[in-house]
Amino acid sequence: MLEDRDYMRQPEYPEPRWRPRFRFQWSWTAALLAAYFVVFLAELFIGRFFPKQSVVFDYFALSREGLAHGYVWQLVTYQFMHAGWFHILMNSWAIYMFGREVEAVIGGRKFLALMFSSGIVGGVFQVLVAMVWPQYFGGPVVGASACAFGLVAAFALIFPERELTMLILFVIPIQMRAKTLLIGSAVLAVAGIAFPMDNVANAAHLGGMVMGWFFVRKILQGDWSRLEGALRPAEKFISRRPALEPLETTPAAGFVESEVDPILDKISAHGIQSLTPREREILETARQKIGKR
Repeated sequence: MLEDRDYMRQPEYPEPRWRPRFRFQWSWTAALLAAYFVVFLAELFIGRFFPKQSVVFDYFALSREGLAHGYVWQLVTYQFMHAGWFHILMNSWAIYMFGREVEAVIGGRKFLALMFSSGIVGGVFQVLVAMVWPQYFGGPVVGASACAFGLVAAFALIFPERELTMLILFVIPIQMRAKTLLIGSAVLAVAGIAFPMDNVANAAHLGGMVMGWFFVRKILQGDWSRLEGALRPAEKFISRRPALEPLETTPAAGFVESEVDPILDKISAHGIQSLTPREREILETARQKIGKR
């Protein structure tokens, strides 16, 4: 069935001598990363040619003094600023790794809402902690790390059992599930608030994770019955289409006609790289169904 389609067979003609290895696909994840780098380059330019760059931090970096003066826009602008190349590269890497799949599942508008709300709530957490311990958390805050940790929380709720490979000290690889990464990140953030470290906005990290959890569990899933609960996949709450579990009980012929045919047509028109993670899962389910016949 699937294999009988012409565009599912191996081509019999020779491959072209050259073809592009990279095909850019526009997404809000890519747009935000581009915006971060544009703002960062502007920061470098201002710092080089205008010695009084502290004015920029006074107005756009997040601080309790700024909010006290009514600069509420700092809760958004601080998310686009970074303190150095290592800072922006680490945040961008995390947002790229987790943002692509989260955006593919929940859609662009909800992805943006998740990102900005995580950054705002993370900023509020940081300012509140700074009011309690100004000697440790009183300085201005910049960076998209609260947004990144909001994505980590959302990813862990959507794909809790996904196996990830993390690098300890950027050298030692360690395997862990997404939900384990979220729990470990939360523990480190709380420990960082209890035992402060310089230049680490642990309260913002914790606030971003709290908002990421709240956004998926309460807003997208609509689970207002309780505050606790085991991490579980969220696709069936997020997607308007039926989840994969009910599809597995559909007869093979009807399943192929209703679910697989449109995906195969999309492959024929745009290539297999255009498929979303859900569409790839549907194809895998179809192969399993056909194999059991």
